[in-house]
Amino acid sequence: MKRKRLSREDSKERTAQRLVEAAQRLIPRRGLDAISVEDIAEAAGYSRGAFYSNFTSKNDLLFEVLRQDEERTRAQLAAALDDAVPPDQVQARLLQAYADLYKDADAFMTWTEGRMLSVRDAKSRAKLAALMAERREFAVKLLEYLCKRAGATPSVPLEQLASGFIGLIEGVRLFGASCPNEMPPEVAEFILKLFADAVLQQVIQPAGASATRRRSG
Repeated sequence: MKRKRLSREDSKERTAQRLVEAAQRLIPRRGLDAISVEDIAEAAGYSRGAFYSNFTSKNDLLFEVLRQDEERTRAQLAAALDDAVPPDQVQARLLQAYADLYKDADAFMTWTEGRMLSVRDAKSRAKLAALMAERREFAVKLLEYLCKRAGATPSVPLEQLASGFIGLIEGVRLFGASCPNEMPPEVAEFILKLFADAVLQQVIQPAGASATRRRSG
């Protein structure tokens, strides 16, 4: 059977994706500064010219890797939502999904590269800020969903809570990656589940509970 020839657009997309996949393998292990454009192109099976036909720089490629990782993360978390499942089980599934995502050390190291780059480079900082804004917005939607399922009223601003929880996760992951003896994976997973559960219990309260608590206080 004769193989269908790819269109120029499809071929370009496939080339770009293979470069992304090569970067996903190389960046966590060696760091962005330690690898060259040629290293990435060779790992993907292409030439230096093919790299620059798809990306303007290593930084440009890095943020495409991060964008795709963010899309995968949102898809995994969204998969935990199910209107047919009781609210407490949905909450447990979300906590487990977050714990599973924590175990992806390669993705975390790549995000760390992006954060370090953003400290020094304004353009990278703007790109990272846009990705983090999308992450916060998605986290808020998850919290809103849980509140709605529980028939609850948020007791604190969800935007602030989402930012704080994201920061907590990143801090625990950095501690675990840099000091694994002090915070081995199983301890980090326990801590994240503990804090996440406490946060959700604080946020998701039955309608009117906050007012009742204020009156009793």
